[in-house]
Amino acid sequence: MALAWLTPSHFMIFGMLFGFAIAHSGLAALRPWAEKRIGARLYRVLFALVSLSIAVPMIIYFYNHRYDGLQLWQVQGVPGVQSLVWVASAISFFFLYPATFNLLEIAAIQKPEVHLFESGIIRVTRHPQMVGQVIWCIAHTLWLGTTFTLVTSIGLVLHHLFGVWHGDRRLQARYGEAFEKVKSRTSILPFLAILQDRQTFEWKEFLRPSYFGVSIFIGLLWWAHPRLIDVTSLIPW
Repeated sequence: MALAWLTPSHFMIFGMLFGFAIAHSGLAALRPWAEKRIGARLYRVLFALVSLSIAVPMIIYFYNHRYDGLQLWQVQGVPGVQSLVWVASAISFFFLYPATFNLLEIAAIQKPEVHLFESGIIRVTRHPQMVGQVIWCIAHTLWLGTTFTLVTSIGLVLHHLFGVWHGDRRLQARYGEAFEKVKSRTSILPFLAILQDRQTFEWKEFLRPSYFGVSIFIGLLWWAHPRLIDVTSLIPW
């Protein structure tokens, strides 16, 4: 059959991504309402538990089905491609986990707040997670080259593009004119505001322990990556 390559896993991963997007963005939209009723810390714990309960199985499923479907291209034997993918993936994590995030707030040790940042990675792009996710998707789709990976990447990118609109909308509702000023001095596309002289690049803002922590995380992930694949393969899903 012409569409024999279109395995059920394609629909499964897209459905999981859609469910994650609804839960993640939906809870983010409910944050002001929820914090008034259960407090900022309990909301953060609830948000994390819901997100992780969907994300972890989804990651395992992706690992186990990444070669499903049609092989669109095969470049894994091409010299330099593996290094390119690893470098791009490492760069993506510096966007996905920017130093503007307060880890103590994420863990609800400190009271979680909604911040209006304009420093560090935000000078490069106002939506670093979206940029990081796009870079990660391009790198992994290039490396794996399957329709399953392509579907996964399309779902992830669509979710993060929605997050650009949704995030700006929530900051606009909370900060009003103050956000408009930040918006005028930053850009969604990386480095665009800097190239247009609306923003400056301050490299000293990147000399922070949190960026060192991201570097350690990337090193650990590089070391653990094949082991994670071996472990997830033991889960019959």
